[in-house]
Amino acid sequence: MVSSPKMSEFALKTSLPAYLRSWQDRIAEIANGYGLDFFPTVFEILSYDQMNEIAAYGGFPNRYPHWRYGMEYERLSKSYEYGLSKIYEMVINNNPSYAYLLEGNSLTDQKLVMAHVYAHVDFFKNNYCFRSTDLDTGGKTTNPAVRPADYSPNRRWIDKMANHGSRVRRIVARYGINRVEEFIDFCLSLENLIDPHAAFSGRRKPVTEEDKEKATEVPRLRSKEYMDSFINPEEYLEEQRAKIEAEKEKAKKFPERSERDVLAFLLEHAPLERWEHDILEIVREEAVYFVPQMQTKIMNEGWASFWHSRMMTEKVLDASEIIDYADNAAGVLATAKGQLNPYKLGIELFRNIEERWDKGQFGKEWEECDDLDAKRNWNLRLGLGRKKVFEVRALYNDVTFIDEFLTPDFAREQKLFSFAWSNRNERYEIETREFKAVKEKLLFQLTNAGNPFIYVEDANYENRGELLLRHDHQGMDLRVDYAKEVMRALFRIWKRPVLTQTVSEGKATLLRYDGREHTSKTLRKE
Repeated sequence: MVSSPKMSEFALKTSLPAYLRSWQDRIAEIANGYGLDFFPTVFEILSYDQMNEIAAYGGFPNRYPHWRYGMEYERLSKSYEYGLSKIYEMVINNNPSYAYLLEGNSLTDQKLVMAHVYAHVDFFKNNYCFRSTDLDTGGKTTNPAVRPADYSPNRRWIDKMANHGSRVRRIVARYGINRVEEFIDFCLSLENLIDPHAAFSGRRKPVTEEDKEKATEVPRLRSKEYMDSFINPEEYLEEQRAKIEAEKEKAKKFPERSERDVLAFLLEHAPLERWEHDILEIVREEAVYFVPQMQTKIMNEGWASFWHSRMMTEKVLDASEIIDYADNAAGVLATAKGQLNPYKLGIELFRNIEERWDKGQFGKEWEECDDLDAKRNWNLRLGLGRKKVFEVRALYNDVTFIDEFLTPDFAREQKLFSFAWSNRNERYEIETREFKAVKEKLLFQLTNAGNPFIYVEDANYENRGELLLRHDHQGMDLRVDYAKEVMRALFRIWKRPVLTQTVSEGKATLLRYDGREHTSKTLRKE
């Protein structure tokens, strides 16, 4: 396990040397000149080991203790030692923001990283997705596109993560590391079962008098008016009314509507001990913090690369540094075999948007033009590109970004294609270059970060207190081994059998785990 005392020790020894502090001030001024708007940013310089330790903790050196951080540190260290990867920088969505430079980088690399970091922090501050990490809104922001002119939210997540670490250490001291780590393992198996849009959904509408059900009407036996008190005595009516109310309560669904935020539902309704509730709450809060980064990976890296490229080539570099910079940039933007490079796709899309809006290559007239020569030479000299990219940076996430701005022309220029495994040739091969198919596959991978859509459907299934989940299939079967482990973790928290309604090989299927064995049955169509 990575030791946190060591992490706190080096925090006092990592300030920037004077020459880098001078470049930080200069690059911040250049970034402001381009219109970037960022939080105050604190840079620290770390050794390779320190950088790997920070990275293993997800950027937060004082997080709660858990074996996975030690495992991640070992992976990063070996990857660096074998020359497979190298972390040049890290930046934290915090106010003030914290960024870490790698000791031993050349001055050219350090300047590049600083420019890259300021663009990241601008994105953290201004993209609507990151409004969900504002701690002073109570986790609810119903109109993320609107904010005050002097916007400076409380995002002291470094302090919050440190508080989480202190809470978990107190629990460990009381209940023992093995018991607590085992429960954390279960919680981490469920950390993606949250609603990524919960912060923008608003608070639930309170029940009004109009919403309340009308008084229960009891069917009366037919009788003449003067005989009614004998035929329908008050005791009989009360007895019937009680029966009807009991049937209503039995039939009432709980929850009344499907709940996508499974962890929030468990926090409200699962029979947890106090320390278990604390652990699950911490896991959920940290999962929610990382959601915006999941939603904007392509945009965020593309935006940072877009601006560091411009700042470096126009304002920062001198002639002697161009080759080193170009070599580094080429490595970052290179496309690896079998992988999508978010830096490359993001920067090229932002450049394409800027060029199109500078030349007026948008709107009805552009879309309806069938003359290829006219389109090739189309330039209305509108100069709207800079304004448009800042607008896109604020109002889009990866899915909407790709959906709106990935065009057939762009796909053709960037030679985009989808690939799949060929059983015939036993290797991955190009599946198609057809624009619609490529775009749909990319959007499918990005939607919910490729995670399945899971909803709480019934917390009292068949009136037995069992938890029924529903998988919104969307054409992709659940991985059975993953599903079993998730249901095992849910059983540990719910303490009653757990069921998942899904589709497997085209058939409606009900998976069940009762604490002893996993079972599966095919459901009949109603």
